[in-house]
Formats: sequence, C-alpha cells, structure tokens
Amino acid sequence: MTTIYLVRHAEAEGNVYRRIHGWYDALITDNGFRQIAALERRFQDVHVDAVYSSDLYRTMTTARAVYRPKGLELHTDPRLREIHMGVWEDVPWGGAYHFHREDMRRFNHSDPTWQVEGSDTFAAVGQRMCEALHDIAQAHPDQTVAVFSHGTAIRQALADIKGLTPEEWRSQAHGDNTSVSCLAYENGRFHVIYEIDNSHLGDELSTLGKQAWWRKEAKQRDVNLWYRPLDWKTEESVYLEARREAWTSTHGSDVSFDGESFLRDARLHLEQSPWGVTAAMADDEIAGLIQLDAKRYSEDNAGYIPFFYLMPERRAKGLGVQLIGQAVSYFRPLGRDKLRLRCAPYNTTAKRFYEKYGFVKVGEEQGSRVPLDIMEKYIGYDR
Repeated sequence: MTTIYLVRHAEAEGNVYRRIHGWYDALITDNGFRQIAALERRFQDVHVDAVYSSDLYRTMTTARAVYRPKGLELHTDPRLREIHMGVWEDVPWGGAYHFHREDMRRFNHSDPTWQVEGSDTFAAVGQRMCEALHDIAQAHPDQTVAVFSHGTAIRQALADIKGLTPEEWRSQAHGDNTSVSCLAYENGRFHVIYEIDNSHLGDELSTLGKQAWWRKEAKQRDVNLWYRPLDWKTEESVYLEARREAWTSTHGSDVSFDGESFLRDARLHLEQSPWGVTAAMADDEIAGLIQLDAKRYSEDNAGYIPFFYLMPERRAKGLGVQLIGQAVSYFRPLGRDKLRLRCAPYNTTAKRFYEKYGFVKVGEEQGSRVPLDIMEKYIGYDR
C-alpha cells in the first residue's frame, strides 16, 4: 500500500488580499511561513520517501516543510496546479462578485457548467489531479509520499476519489491552508483515510478561521473590495476631503493642511496612469483610496504609495490588507519587488498595521513638514 499525504499550500497573497489566484504565481504571507513551521513540526516524526508539488511558488515553498528537513528532492508536476481561472486571474473577488454575479454563484456552488474565458472546468481539474496522483502512487509502491497542491484542485481530487457526482461536488468541504488529507493507494484505487485536517495550526494560525465565505451558516459575509480609477472630474472633492481627514486625524489641526500640494501630486500621478488614484469599492460605495506613483523610487526597483486611506467607517474591519494587494497587483507587473510608503512615527495604529503586513522602517523623510518614516515591504520571489 502506498500512502499519500495531500497538502494544501500555506497562506498566500490571494488568500488575504482577496484576489483570484489560480495559475497566478502568488507569494506566501508572513502568517503562511508560520503555518509552514507548524507543518514541519507535524511531519517531524513522519517517515516520507518522496515529495511532489505543483510548479508554483506557493506550493514549492510550502513543500520545504517536508523535503528540506528530510533531505529529499522536490519533484514538480504542473498537473498539480490550481484550477486555471482564465480572464479572472488576479481579479479581486469583489470585482467578480460585482460584475459577474451569476458566474460567481455557479463557481461557489461548484457547478460543473462553470467556465470563464481561458479557464479550466472543475471536471478537467479533477481529472488531471487524479491522473497525477495515480502516476505518483504507481512510481512509489509501498512508500509514503507528500504531495503539495491547491485548494480547489484538492477539493476536486477528493470529490473524484470519493465518487461524488457533479451534483454533489459542492458538498465537498473546503480545506484550510496547509490542511492535510491522507490517502491510501492499493490495487489501483485510492481511498481516503482522513481529509483536510488542520489540527497543527490552532485558531491563531488558521486562515479560514478568520474568514466567513466558506461557512454555510455565516450570518455576515466577508467584504471583498474591487477597484476603479477615481473619476477626477466628479470625485476630486472626495480625494481632497480624504486627504484633509487623514492629515487632521494624524497630525492635528495645529499643522496647516496644504490641500493644493496634494492635488498637484495626485494630478501628476494620474498623468502616469488612470490608476494613479484608485478607488477601493465595497459594492457601490467608496471604501478607501490608494495613490500609486510609478516614478518615485523606481531606481530602487520600488513602487511608491503616497496615500493609503480607508474611510473612517471602514476601519478596523480587516479591509486594509486588500489595498496592499491592489498595490502589489499594480507594481509587480512593472517589475518592482518592493513597496514603499511614508508613515508618521506617532501614527501608531497605522504603523502597527503596516508592520503586521511586512513593512519595515528603512529611513526617514528629509525636508518634510512633519516627521515621516519611510517603510518598505518586499514583494519579490527571493524568500
């Protein structure tokens, strides 16, 4: 009998930025690296003969929990990739909900008819996953193998192995990041020993424990943002009032607010790109703004965020991290491997938020009217 541990990747950017990442090559988050450490402890005393993963960064990185401590080689197989989301790749989930509500309903119900331009179907994912798992099991008779894959891909594989009909696919439970399923392979067939166990994480490290989208009994749904360029002709005043509120709440009323200089900078960034000032939308309401400057710090291969803002009523609700995801989505295709922004050292709430999501102080702004720390977050793949 061959034993296969089928493991979902650790928490990755799409999981917290709330973006659609199938074949998009997302990074592991800081919490994801803590999950990987917990997974390594789980497998510390488990004998493993071989390790496989998809060829995407988030699975290959998660697989380090097993192959590195045990001195094994990592084998990659693209058949273990996540479902390809086609034209939805790197689209915010909020955008898919807003503009493609019926398609999203079918996706969330694992409807076998779901497909968007360029995407896989659920059936195709299950077929290639099961083919890969059979090939791996046959290559390792009477051995133990760890296989690292992705959420929907694992769901479809489990559904197929359990013989669920397409109408029953939606009943297959979702697995947490780094959740483990154990399969036995004998006489050419798999059976499930246990599935999607995340007992090594605990509440503190769990990703799904902090989200509601997967809970059938959830009383309140998650807020998934989508983005559009700010309409400067009609919404310049929205930007100005947001700048005024941010300035006053941070620096107080004793330091004069220079609205015209902020407007001048915003116009320059809008000349670079219509996304220079971006509105973060919750349904049809502006929930926040993010300003993006592709020129400043470009010599350091960094993307600059001059303004990062949530409306007061949207704060302290876990939404700010999604704006970081929008900045990553804008700057990474430009080849940038860092984000930079400025934060007043006495703005402790903002500073704690930035530090939580990987920003570190790298300098202090010179010649500014108020004290400002320069903070930076690495968004490259060399980690």
